[in-house]
Amino acid sequence: MDRWRVAIEEGEAQRQDLRPNLFVDANSAVPLELIGRSPSLARLGISPPLISLLPFRTTAELKVPTAIKPVAMMVTMTSGPKALDLAEVSKANAPQLQDVPAAPGEFNEKQEKKLSAPADDSSLSASDVVGDDGKEYPTPEEVETLRRVAGSIPWSAFTIAFVELCERFAYYGTTVVFVNFIQNPLPDGSTTGASGADGQSGALGLGQRASTGLSTFNSMWAYCTPLIGAYVADQYLGRFKTIQISIGIAIVGHILLIIATIPSVIAHPNSSIGVFSLGLIIFGVGTGGFKPNISPLIAEQYENSHPKQYIKVTKSGERTIVDPTMSVSRIYMYFYLMINVGALAGQIGMVYAEKYQGFYLSFVLPTIMFLFCPLVMYLMRNKYARRPPTGSVLAKALKLWGLAMKGRWSINPVKTVKNLRADDFWENVKPSHLGENRPAWMTFDDVWVDEVRRGLKACTVFLWYPLWWLSYNQMTTNLISQAATMELHGAPNDLINNIDPIALVIFIPITDLFLYPGLERLGIRFTPLKRIAWGFFLGAFSMVAAAVTQYYIYHLGSCGDYPSDGITAETCTAAPINVWVQTIPYLLIAFSEIFASITGLEYAFTKAPKNMRSVVTAVFLFMSAISYAISEAFVGLSADPLLTWNYTTIAVLAFVAGCGFWAAHRGLDKQEDKLNFIPESSFKGRRKSHGGMHA
Repeated sequence: MDRWRVAIEEGEAQRQDLRPNLFVDANSAVPLELIGRSPSLARLGISPPLISLLPFRTTAELKVPTAIKPVAMMVTMTSGPKALDLAEVSKANAPQLQDVPAAPGEFNEKQEKKLSAPADDSSLSASDVVGDDGKEYPTPEEVETLRRVAGSIPWSAFTIAFVELCERFAYYGTTVVFVNFIQNPLPDGSTTGASGADGQSGALGLGQRASTGLSTFNSMWAYCTPLIGAYVADQYLGRFKTIQISIGIAIVGHILLIIATIPSVIAHPNSSIGVFSLGLIIFGVGTGGFKPNISPLIAEQYENSHPKQYIKVTKSGERTIVDPTMSVSRIYMYFYLMINVGALAGQIGMVYAEKYQGFYLSFVLPTIMFLFCPLVMYLMRNKYARRPPTGSVLAKALKLWGLAMKGRWSINPVKTVKNLRADDFWENVKPSHLGENRPAWMTFDDVWVDEVRRGLKACTVFLWYPLWWLSYNQMTTNLISQAATMELHGAPNDLINNIDPIALVIFIPITDLFLYPGLERLGIRFTPLKRIAWGFFLGAFSMVAAAVTQYYIYHLGSCGDYPSDGITAETCTAAPINVWVQTIPYLLIAFSEIFASITGLEYAFTKAPKNMRSVVTAVFLFMSAISYAISEAFVGLSADPLLTWNYTTIAVLAFVAGCGFWAAHRGLDKQEDKLNFIPESSFKGRRKSHGGMHA
């Protein structure tokens, strides 16, 4: 019973072998038999039967000073569908908490001891902890039973979303014309690459192999460099400064791309492609420093003002919990919406600029739009919540992981896996467990070990993503080619894929305002891992739709199994299928993005240690680069008459990945609340001012 002992001395309450210090109000004299009915302890879910288990020195009266005093206790609530650690819930929600190193084994699900409070005890109060800020905080029972809602997005987050819109406009507006610029020659009589309404725009005439190679390099480079940008941000500069410097680097890249499109430079293709390639590399470095840092920065704006769950009473009188996790989910949905608004405007606008004015304009306009990014960031520099860099945090995380794995390897792979998944894997490397034997580099507390454990679990979740990205990548490659073999009815074949961003702009608000709240009202917790699994399945279904369409193209079209060889009046005609049938796979891909891609960004933010968020986000983005590498294995299937097999194979892979993902992580899904309730570590990093407001 020592673990459950509450020790209170005159004028001071002292902690006995427990980490959480929970603050409650107490009267100067509280009769023991009334403690269980007092609002202070009832808020914590402590009922009279539990009070009788606490060995106080006196059974008549417990004297506590009138000031607010800390009472340390560890109780696990087991009412409801999941067990929630009361200390964790209270630590996460109460505003007056202190960070103290955790006791070894405290977060071990299998070894926890549990004290159960009767769920039907009438003495439990519905009142919540009220913080100094006037907010009411939920009890453990309310955490399990009340409907959860998202909070309002702070206005500073919208300015960051606008910065992302400008950056995506610039990125997609620039890259959408790469293929035509590199592959096709200058149209007759043109010096800028413009072709007019009936011609094909072009500039360098280096052929499809060169255009495909450079375009693929750009895509992979843009998703590899975030690992560097994230490392620099978390260790040296912080997110805000890294973003600003990266914007400057990207501007240099944009300028070089513009130089490559000047008519006098285009006239010398070798010089133009050299400048273009250099601009591409610098452009990618800027993108790499921007992408992994902008998404954590936007979510930190909400976290800074509303870090805990709190109670909100609706107009109908319903008590709801404003959940930071759901609020972050909402932020990332609208963040993704702004990404697609920028991409849609950039892609459509620059295609017409290229066609009617020339490539110089299709590179100049995105650069002008991009210049809004540093302007907005500078004007808001003192309004954003920021976290300072920590220093060698990644190195310490890797050292911690290596220390935890020490002595757990075996010739028997089954035993090795069992050892690596043992209950004490992380507990044995906590500073409190090592005591005086801990290494000099271990300057963090126990809670940071739990944060690293949680962050690595998130990275194992992301390892499944390359197979989902395979289905997504078809949207910008084979599905465009498929559209050209159907009846277009005047629509350009490369216009149809804009169904995806249009669908996202339409359905993201519907998902946020109706789908997710509707599921909550029905008592269905659509947790992040469930959403990701459904994203995989929808990606698979989109490829099934594409495979069925391809099957009928082969069987109904006069070109037979080789429609991509060229559809002309002299050879064969397009398959008698309306191109808008592709709406089905594009809509399914859009919904899979909402569930998988957006939730991936959310998961990276909520599960990473707070001083490693950029790195974990970069790991998520890096999965796309791996997917591009895997796509090379499917080049042999990306041609007639094997395209049906291409879509079918990718559909099977995405579906199997979804099943494997859920089988591997369904246990982790049950720990969602527990992982979110891990208190913040006191390991904050350097105490150096980086401007703005500290998050």
